[in-house]
Amino acid sequence: MPRAKYQVLVIPYCMENEQIKYCLFHRSDMDVWQFIAGGGEEEDDTILTSAKREAYEEASICFDNDYMKLDSVCSIPANCFKDAKTLWGKDCYVIPEYCFGVRLDKKEISISSEHTEYEWSDYQSAVKKLKYDSNKTALWELHCRLKENFTN
Repeated sequence: MPRAKYQVLVIPYCMENEQIKYCLFHRSDMDVWQFIAGGGEEEDDTILTSAKREAYEEASICFDNDYMKLDSVCSIPANCFKDAKTLWGKDCYVIPEYCFGVRLDKKEISISSEHTEYEWSDYQSAVKKLKYDSNKTALWELHCRLKENFTN
């Protein structure tokens, strides 16, 4: 399927003893902890559809879970993607990354070969493990929104 000109980032979270836990993934192709990330496909109806598809492909998260679109949007250099110039043309320098949170009722998931392991962490531990600033920013926004919702 042709790759669309955007990326999605999905942050799984759950509640455990009235604390928010976030699921981080260790990539199989490099020593990096991150959230679920992947490209949109031109066949996807919406950006949310892309996020749900990626979450299902990488962690077997069901499409009917509760997703929250975040305001966080990052620009990723196009040269981070294989065949970027072929896919999107020589004038494409960056693509947007749209972010989502997804609430899970249970902490057991099944990861794809893109990851070697996953780990549930509290906010502070997650921030320390994450490599990419875009992941940290989206996590911060999600954490603030969730804390606000749980205290109201």
